[in-house]
Amino acid sequence: MTRYRLTVEYDGGGFVGWQRQANGPSVQAALEEAVFRFCGERVLVEGAGRTDAGVHALGQVAHFDLAKATTADTVMKAVNFHLKPAPVAVLAAAAVADDFHARFSAVGRAYLYRIVNRPAPLALERGRAWFVPQPLDAAAMHGAAQVLVGRHDFTSFRASECQAKSPVKTLDRLSVTRDGDLIELRCEARSFLHHQVRNFTGTLKLVGEGRWSAEDLRRALEARDRAAAGPTAPACGLYLTAVRYGPSG
Repeated sequence: MTRYRLTVEYDGGGFVGWQRQANGPSVQAALEEAVFRFCGERVLVEGAGRTDAGVHALGQVAHFDLAKATTADTVMKAVNFHLKPAPVAVLAAAAVADDFHARFSAVGRAYLYRIVNRPAPLALERGRAWFVPQPLDAAAMHGAAQVLVGRHDFTSFRASECQAKSPVKTLDRLSVTRDGDLIELRCEARSFLHHQVRNFTGTLKLVGEGRWSAEDLRRALEARDRAAAGPTAPACGLYLTAVRYGPSG
């Protein structure tokens, strides 16, 4: 039995999320079915992050155990062949130690949120970014975002259905940059609460519009009440970009 680590890219628009569910197609199920078609084995593919419906990935990491004697290169090519036409691609595959776990071995995760900020509606970016027609001040958003960096109780930015044991997390980075019409929010932490990045984004949009200040954001954080913060940004703009592991991962 060999454990394989996969780096996976996908468009989450047509999926109910990463996790296998009865109400529609999932990324996890697509990968498991592709492995079955490749070698006839029913495997459990475990992911580093359980992305929601509509959320994309550029660097999701997953693992599974395979009895068939093969190579990592063959796994990558065969799984990709059998994934077609699903919008999922295995970017890399590697044999790893039996104690490697895509989720529990991770020491950091990085997310990107993309906003297209212009008057004209989206054509090519539809479903892959949040369209915001009113002008946003990205510099003000970035300045206010630094209030959130560090170790805090993030109850105000936590979904009601979040299953995390504690709302206390350490946010290592939250940056907001603009390049033309594109505004990018980049977040890094060991782990995140359910909807945390999307709730950050929806709240920072209020700052970008000039409706909130950095002090308003601080008060929302300190309130430890979801109702005190801004709305949840749509899933379409969110990407899991990378998962980090220690030297042995």
